[in-house]
Amino acid sequence: MPILAREPDLYPDDLLAGGIVTPADESWFAMYTMARREKDLMRRLRQQQIAYYGPMIANRSRSPQGRIRTSWVPLFAGYVFVRGDEVDRHETVSTGCVSRCLRVTMPEELVADLLQIRLLLEKGSEVRPEPRPVVGRTAVIKRGAMAGMRGTVTKANSSHRITVLVNFMQQGASMVVDEADVDLL
Repeated sequence: MPILAREPDLYPDDLLAGGIVTPADESWFAMYTMARREKDLMRRLRQQQIAYYGPMIANRSRSPQGRIRTSWVPLFAGYVFVRGDEVDRHETVSTGCVSRCLRVTMPEELVADLLQIRLLLEKGSEVRPEPRPVVGRTAVIKRGAMAGMRGTVTKANSSHRITVLVNFMQQGASMVVDEADVDLL
């Protein structure tokens, strides 16, 4: 099977631009997909014009012939976040890609976390998923493109990583940071 090019992980493009304000008649849902169906669900939602966010990261691997291949995989395996009303929720579940639909009870917190994840993916380098909450010290980045970002700092293999957590799922993403750019709280 060929490796596909990168596809949009956000629809519409300004979904998170409005900040943490969600229209009164809409809710956020965490759609837990069938195995390896995240991209299929996002394609179907884009066709139906339903708002979603499914963060993707680059995964580099070497083929048996020695060539480096880059594929785009979900940051949170199995999850796509959908914003919409009950009709949109029903249409999403009816795609056949969804295993479970979880209503987000604190949408402001989720959107704030997703905004940080989006910034991390846009500005960061070597972003990797963190499937479990990490133990470390809370810190704020004080310089650079991600100034003001808050997360947990850990040290591994003589480098520091900052982890941004999505509290709704207790999963996150991390990237390498310079120790001098971080203020511990």
